[in-house]
Amino acid sequence: MRFVMTADVVPLPRKTPTLDPMLSLTASGMNSVNTVILERMHSEIPLIPRLAGHLISGGGKRLRPMLTLAGAELVGYQGSRHHKLAAAVEFIHTATLLHDDVVDGSELRRGKAAANIIFGNPATVLVGDFLFSRAFELMTEDGSLKVLKILSNASAVIAEGEVSQLTAQRQIETSEERYLHIIGAKTAALFAAASQISAVVAECGEEQERALEAYGRNLGVAFQLVDDAIDYDSDAAEMGKDQGDDFREGKMTLPVILAHQRGDEAERKFWKDAILGHRTSDEDLAQAIALIGKHNALKDTRERARHFAQRAVDAISIFPDSNARAAMAEAAQFAVARGY
Repeated sequence: MRFVMTADVVPLPRKTPTLDPMLSLTASGMNSVNTVILERMHSEIPLIPRLAGHLISGGGKRLRPMLTLAGAELVGYQGSRHHKLAAAVEFIHTATLLHDDVVDGSELRRGKAAANIIFGNPATVLVGDFLFSRAFELMTEDGSLKVLKILSNASAVIAEGEVSQLTAQRQIETSEERYLHIIGAKTAALFAAASQISAVVAECGEEQERALEAYGRNLGVAFQLVDDAIDYDSDAAEMGKDQGDDFREGKMTLPVILAHQRGDEAERKFWKDAILGHRTSDEDLAQAIALIGKHNALKDTRERARHFAQRAVDAISIFPDSNARAAMAEAAQFAVARGY
């Protein structure tokens, strides 16, 4: 991963962080983005807007398109090109979620029945394809080959990350290094691209582009680390998914990797059996949570997330102090402190 570090380090805020400053900063722009989303979700095939709307209106934080808008505020961009591009970012994200739920056989998404449960796998995959197509339509309308390259490359990297995660599934020997590579691709790549394109449309210099790309990439890693910790320390009402989904699917996330590495022979045998799918009961999940707690794996996962969040904040310290920079810094801290 590439990080931008400067001498002017901006400390993470000490108060209880929220997304409120980011929401306030991007409220007007998000209204325009939502208008584009609704327009481009439309199809003469009624199932398409119904299925897409089920997820898009399902209460997600919309953090990725907000990064595009916040980045534009940070660099003082006065145009409107970023509205369509932020919508493209959200379509890419939504398409990947639809495909992920089919691959994982998920039953819940954001506290509601997943689209594949309601509409079936074939329709869910095809509507995901539709949203990808709409995203690329919006990119080409923008007319910037650089923007197209950044977002299309991110889409390819996300797919590679998902395939890499699939091949690591039920592989107890998965290392922390490989895990970080996977989440850097499947999650952080879109965070990075969403942030970087703000500097491109504003015709900023390379330093500003690198800074925003580094902010998004590090934020994305922190965000996914916390997501993976939440699977073992929150209930389904908070998460919007079933607790233990990652455990039962045999996903080698960082809490499991750390607990396995630190365990004794009997504990390692438990983890091997569990990851291979031989121990998936509620009692097995409870034992997994207990072992993760015993070895401070959640604490250390969140500590790593704080490290990446600080790198995100440091990356944008090259920009003058502003409401936009403060909101983006607090969003990084929120990504770590959240429980959902």
